[in-house]
Amino acid sequence: MDPRIREHAEIIANHSVDLQAGDNVVIDAHPVAEDLVVALHEVIGDVGANPVTVSQRTGARQRRAFLRAGGDESEARSASEDANGETVSFDTPEHELALIQNTDVYIAIRASDNVTQTSDVDPETSAAYQQAHRPILEERLSTRWCLTQFPAPANAQLAEMSTEAYEGFVWDAVNKDWEEQREHQANMVELMDPAEEIRIKSGDTTDVTMSIDGNPTINDHGEHNLPGGEVFTAPEPDSVEGEVLFDMPLYHQGREITDVYLEFEGGEVVSHSAEKNEDLLTEVLNTDDGARRLGELGIGMNRDIDRFTYNMLFDEKMGDTVHMAVGRAYDETVGEDNEANDSAVHVDMIVDMGEDSVIEIDGEVVQRDGTFKFEDGFEE
Repeated sequence: MDPRIREHAEIIANHSVDLQAGDNVVIDAHPVAEDLVVALHEVIGDVGANPVTVSQRTGARQRRAFLRAGGDESEARSASEDANGETVSFDTPEHELALIQNTDVYIAIRASDNVTQTSDVDPETSAAYQQAHRPILEERLSTRWCLTQFPAPANAQLAEMSTEAYEGFVWDAVNKDWEEQREHQANMVELMDPAEEIRIKSGDTTDVTMSIDGNPTINDHGEHNLPGGEVFTAPEPDSVEGEVLFDMPLYHQGREITDVYLEFEGGEVVSHSAEKNEDLLTEVLNTDDGARRLGELGIGMNRDIDRFTYNMLFDEKMGDTVHMAVGRAYDETVGEDNEANDSAVHVDMIVDMGEDSVIEIDGEVVQRDGTFKFEDGFEE
């Protein structure tokens, strides 16, 4: 086995989820990630925890078959109409919920043999499925959890890289000194944590302001997300004003969405467009009331992620980028007296901040053209 895989497993266990003897561990992984699953079982065995492996979250082929079959049309927790106008509905699977309720540690491993496997599932059907599985998501987020990536050939192909080159890219970003990364990112946390307002400007297409007053800024150094490499917080839901062009594409439900444009008034998306798959963007925004508001603002700070790979787990951490997510706000980013945006979705989108761009905090420029004020080369 490649020693980098064992190192990856050890970082997950020791750094990301603080694995303890007796922990009940669920590993959710596609079979293509078997080497990392095996390495995790070795580490879990060394610690004396109890593993079980499933492929529910990442088993796209079987999920596609189920969703295209249409689900259950009886009484259901979540329902919508598909492209043919027929009602599609799903119950929350109580047996899956029970599994997570008895789980101490949840490890999700992204990997794929076909990254577009669910591209022919109606967006409305996917939205209903997500709504029905929301209690399971909430339960997973209450565990010690980690989401990571195994460098599978299909993911390498999507990134337009050889498998060998992609393996090096993934493990350079994952197997690193996370304490050093934490210290670097702490500089940005110190600027954002006491701030009231933040402004993001990029070219002539992005100029948006939002209040983050009273909301904590989180230093993501490889705990829940591995790789880490961002600092993030939640905007006050009603405070977002302006327009954003997300000039980097994203994959959602197996389809590419490009050049997403959102206009905000009073915190709500009042106008939107996309160059490609605008219908899918519309379905995301129509999921529920919270899907038209921002739940996250994140600043990418992992310099080992130096290229775009169509993988949001990595792309949102790139230096010289900012990402915003419509939908659900993470509880830890919302101050005690502040409102948390609530939604069944959380969809991240990225702005390239490498050129003709600034981040302002309470009127002070803290990043210009991708360089932070605490880095060499920053120009006042």
